[in-house]
Amino acid sequence: MIVGVLVELSAKAIDKVFDYSVPKELEKDIKVGIRVLVPFGRMTLEGFVLEIKNDSSTSKELKSIISVVDKDIVLNDELLELGKVMRDNTLSTLISCYQVMLPKALKAGSTGNIKYDTYYKLNSNYSDIKLNDKQKEIIELVKNGPVLRKELVDISISSLNTLIKKGVLIEEKSEHYRVSYDELDNSKMKLTKDQQAVVDSVISDINTYLLYGVTGSGKTEVYMEIIDYYLSLGKSSIVLVPEISLTPQMIERFEKRFGKKIAAIHSGLSDGEKYDEYRRISRGEASIVIGARSAIFAPLDNIGIIIIDEEHSDSYKQSDPSPRYHARDIAILRSKYHNCSVLLGSATPSLESMARAEKGVYKLLTLPHRVNGKELPLVNIIDMNKEIRKIKGHFSNELVDAIRSRLEKNEQVILLLNRRGYSSFVTCKNCGYTFKCPNCDITLTYHKSSNTLRCHYCGHGEKVFDTCPECKEKSLNNLGVGTQKIEEELNKLFPESRVLRMDYDTTSKKGMHEKMIDDFREGKYDILLGTQMVAKGLDFSNVTLVGVINADTSLNIPDFRSSENTFSLLSQVAGRSGRSLKEGSVIIQTYNPEHYAINLCKNHDYVSFYKQEMMIRRSLKYPPYYYICNIRVSGKDASYILGEALKIKNSLERNLTSTIILGPSSSSLFKMNNVFRYNIILKYKKEDNLYLILSKVIDHYLTNNKIKIDIDFNPSQMI
Repeated sequence: MIVGVLVELSAKAIDKVFDYSVPKELEKDIKVGIRVLVPFGRMTLEGFVLEIKNDSSTSKELKSIISVVDKDIVLNDELLELGKVMRDNTLSTLISCYQVMLPKALKAGSTGNIKYDTYYKLNSNYSDIKLNDKQKEIIELVKNGPVLRKELVDISISSLNTLIKKGVLIEEKSEHYRVSYDELDNSKMKLTKDQQAVVDSVISDINTYLLYGVTGSGKTEVYMEIIDYYLSLGKSSIVLVPEISLTPQMIERFEKRFGKKIAAIHSGLSDGEKYDEYRRISRGEASIVIGARSAIFAPLDNIGIIIIDEEHSDSYKQSDPSPRYHARDIAILRSKYHNCSVLLGSATPSLESMARAEKGVYKLLTLPHRVNGKELPLVNIIDMNKEIRKIKGHFSNELVDAIRSRLEKNEQVILLLNRRGYSSFVTCKNCGYTFKCPNCDITLTYHKSSNTLRCHYCGHGEKVFDTCPECKEKSLNNLGVGTQKIEEELNKLFPESRVLRMDYDTTSKKGMHEKMIDDFREGKYDILLGTQMVAKGLDFSNVTLVGVINADTSLNIPDFRSSENTFSLLSQVAGRSGRSLKEGSVIIQTYNPEHYAINLCKNHDYVSFYKQEMMIRRSLKYPPYYYICNIRVSGKDASYILGEALKIKNSLERNLTSTIILGPSSSSLFKMNNVFRYNIILKYKKEDNLYLILSKVIDHYLTNNKIKIDIDFNPSQMI
């Protein structure tokens, strides 16, 4: 027997199948889609078996595989084929496409660590021995069936060991999953007329649907009803959420409805927990998978529906490393394989999705009203150009008064500032020196809690001292504002309030997302201050005020999507207010009150925003009117990289006849991790030779270690 093996090295030059012979004693264990250990040059590598055949096309003597890593198939036929399509669509290596589908414990260098519970049961054939009191107690306990080792150790470990040694007790092991789910309570809400109409539409026909539903319109309940229908047909489901902060609440609601039928895949789980969940899914023990982007690759059979909640979120696009895929594209590919529907849901659909719905590529469904029958919260926009002269800190008088009013009523407040840390940068008032990252072309962010300056791109950190390293004066000044500084201001303004800060720094520890959400929901805190992770999907009945400290943060990012991202973020966070019986309100502080992305939030006017933004996109030839592709040319020698980027542009101009080519221009983050980066932007509607030409560009530099070429089709951001 001969097998074709794809080894787990991501270099494009060796991204191909290599033939190996199979020792007779291993032939029975060989299947397509499992991993094997093979010799490769002087190395020993893991690889995926992609072919089983009787002979090889090579004339060289074949090496033999060393061992079989998996008993069960880890990549089924669908995922094997999907990887090949991903490779072609993203110009990535095939091995990188397969690797992104699997949890870390199933990747090279890792072994799946199965956790077991140890039990002991009575040996019916044991010989009578003299027993002490503790031994008698143990035997009485195990007479009714196997008992966990821990319970027996609590009685007496020495007595337990004696009974085992004498053959009185027999050891048994049972696999123990590290993630547990409560039994279902069959909780189910009565659907509104609008919700039922959406459910009826989705289950009546196989299609790609766009569900445009205002915040609080009950999209999650619609999702569960549709999933319930497909469960009754014996079909499985995938539900994607964009942020890990959304996952605990979503899982809790699904757990009440579906119990142990669900499985979760997201970055908040340990490697062992992900491994357990993956195996539960593979074994058919879970039929509903909930998670972030990578959950789209869950190895489910017979999928009935794939749901992408908050479909507008850019977190569904993998920007780095390769393969740079979008979960929506993978969902549509999988839907064709399973002949099932895809449901994209959002209160602020992406322009691309709404444009496809207008053209009839997607079928548009709407939920125009909140389930509680109330209007969307009132939004007040504060012009900070006028306020800045009246205030000392970062809170307008209106926002301070509104927060105080809610606290007096024992109601809760959510505050958004989409920038973590204490201040944006530290500079010297005397000489103008600014602390910058030595590896990246960006200022360092000050974190007061640890008294450190940190780079949010490469992780570089350094301590802050009193004096300027340039002029030696004690004249350092913190400029800009981050969540730590706002937390400090809140504690001074409202000393009796309990403030919970939720950002990357406070939620990096395992389980903190869930704990913070539970604590805030239970009323242990009055004010939830956070970055964009507090803006989407969260549902707190006692929140009646949402405040946005600086609405311009995302607006100032040099990206053609900055207006769309700003409108979505503001609309989403506004939707956290007044979701129950109490009236809600929103206060947005901005220095650009007339900008349409901010002004149209006042009336929650997505339709007007969509029309205005589409006019701008059309005139500037951006998506959804044109496709775009970003070619990033990077390396450690800036002048050499620029020269090669110019050669690439010239080659593209000679070979692409229907494409607009911009650049090369330095990336907005020109230096990152001591690597210089130039971008070449392609805009096109139809270019038959595009993938072929770009493949040739990649191949041309395969052996040149001074330069790296990255291709990103329809990038979510271009830093």
